[in-house]
Amino acid sequence: MTGELGHLMLMLAWLAAAVQAWAGLGPRVQPRLAGAAMGWQLAGSGAAMLALAWAFVQHDFSLVYVVQHSHSSLPLAYRIAAVWGGHEGSMLLWGFVLALWSAAAQAGLQRHDRVYAARVLGVLGLVSLAILGFVLFTSNPFVRLLPGAAEGQSLNPLLQDPGLVLHPPLLYLGYVGTALPFAMTLALLWAPASPQATRLWARWARPYTAAALAFLSLGIGLGSWWAYYELGWGGWWFWDPVENASLMPWLALAALLHALAAREQRGRFVHWSAALAIIAFVLSLLGTFLVRSGVLTSVHAFASDPRRGSVMLALIAVTLLGSLALYARAAARLSEGLREQPPAAPWSRDSALAVNNLLLVVACASVLLGTLYPLALDALNLGKISVGPPYFDAVMAPLLLPMAALLLPAAWLHWGRDEAPLLRRFGPTLAAVALAAVVLPGLLQQHYGSWSVPVLLALLLALGVTVSTLHWAARRLRHGRWRDFGAGPAGMVLAHLGVAAFVVGVAMVKGHGIERDVRLAPGDRHELAGCSLQFEHMGALKGPNYESRAGRFRLACEGQPPRQLFSEKRAYVGSGMPMTESAIDAGFTRDLYVALGEEIGDGSGAWSVRVQFKPFIRWIWGGVLLMALGSFWAAAARRYRRVQPAPASRPQPPELDPMAPLPEPTP
Repeated sequence: MTGELGHLMLMLAWLAAAVQAWAGLGPRVQPRLAGAAMGWQLAGSGAAMLALAWAFVQHDFSLVYVVQHSHSSLPLAYRIAAVWGGHEGSMLLWGFVLALWSAAAQAGLQRHDRVYAARVLGVLGLVSLAILGFVLFTSNPFVRLLPGAAEGQSLNPLLQDPGLVLHPPLLYLGYVGTALPFAMTLALLWAPASPQATRLWARWARPYTAAALAFLSLGIGLGSWWAYYELGWGGWWFWDPVENASLMPWLALAALLHALAAREQRGRFVHWSAALAIIAFVLSLLGTFLVRSGVLTSVHAFASDPRRGSVMLALIAVTLLGSLALYARAAARLSEGLREQPPAAPWSRDSALAVNNLLLVVACASVLLGTLYPLALDALNLGKISVGPPYFDAVMAPLLLPMAALLLPAAWLHWGRDEAPLLRRFGPTLAAVALAAVVLPGLLQQHYGSWSVPVLLALLLALGVTVSTLHWAARRLRHGRWRDFGAGPAGMVLAHLGVAAFVVGVAMVKGHGIERDVRLAPGDRHELAGCSLQFEHMGALKGPNYESRAGRFRLACEGQPPRQLFSEKRAYVGSGMPMTESAIDAGFTRDLYVALGEEIGDGSGAWSVRVQFKPFIRWIWGGVLLMALGSFWAAAARRYRRVQPAPASRPQPPELDPMAPLPEPTP
């Protein structure tokens, strides 16, 4: 009965989504009905998720999806994670997460403008109707297998890892979170709205965008770390098309978050913000298409059914064309009630955000071109080409460094005004960078044997951003602005420090990382980065649903006690694909990475072993974590919720921006 109950709950959620869309977008807006339908949709999709999870826990091999992704020997944690370990379950998770975001939209907006909140729910209802319909009619995880199978095929060995438990849900919270600024934009375009709704769009889109960006950052970072230690690659980003599918909406969300700041504070980038909201959501749908259409062959891809891909492609086309048509018909509604602003000075926060958006959008377009161009050529029978790291490294480096340079003055700039005199506040920053420019080459030469101009430039930029950001924060706190430092400014400080840490990690891994494939037999040694790695012996291990051959290594580094590392080659039940479990000696400033390759087979017991030295690689994930925490902190700002209708009798004074720099003290 579990399968039938789950199917029934899925149908309930789909019907509730239809009612939600009609109540919000019909000829007469019905806020109470839209909210009730949203509640039923959340309950139905949540119950369907629970029913599917229970089927995995109970080994219900009468469901095709359970047979394809489970096994009686699979540990409980992976049986639960297998709910979203395949195409059908992951799309059901997509719909459930969308219902959660819909509930968040109602909770945030209905207290301020019930009609506008209902219209936002109506747009989200349309999206839910499409996604749940896709699950119900093309990707149903509750299809019965009669008679039931005696045993399952087990979960993909790549996915039998703790990272799977959190990576897809976090990624989907970010992916699907793009639907909220998209829905808020289309709700304004759908029908005439009050000035209050226009202000709600500008203000409430910011915390929702920040939260989606934070979740997407965590999902991407966790996926990168998972690939690093699980797949035996020893890297952090390989420009895999499916990896790019999550990076593109991240870049669009980052641009949107900064554009919304200028939209709220200065009334600028009105139409640009709307365009970015649409683009971010369409890119999320495109990422779903790339992963689940079968057009890509990747360890991340799930589906290989062209019919499903065609339906998704049609959904993307309808979303994009419908949004553009609605924008062309009613774009003027986005700027109703806004005062015309004087042109921004060249050296102002407005101008800095404009350049920031330009660089982010160009970076997003470059990734999109490199991802889709090979697919387009293949689809048109014009040949097969591969666009890999050389293209992306050459294109992204000239964009990322200027973006990092923009963070140097970012906190100090005022809205609209030319603040060139503020450059004198960069005394501590310039002194630190000048000193580092003298000292760093010698340190790099001493510790890594060489130094290069690109790495030095990246490190100096990261140091400058760190010193400038901390100096600004310290000055703000010294002037008693503690209350203002609760959310927005603190979030900005954390995010900018995260960017600096990320730049350090990328520069050091790219500039001074070492990768070697060596032949080692038991008793052999290899010297790497001042450490001695000795291959001691091979042994056999048995896990709950796998058998492995484990190599034991002894690592001895100068000034540290010797340590033992274990790298495995696992064979999982139900799969003939061997899996590598790497051994990593992790540290704050470097990782030493060991992964077994293949046995040489010459009778000596020798193995091919990949050994790598990765300096500061954990700063990459630490930087991503700081960026995510900064986004969460900014999303929690109470000032976003203080939206009151403007009195008709007198104009409102301009609202003070707590992130604005302090004025110069008078003598």
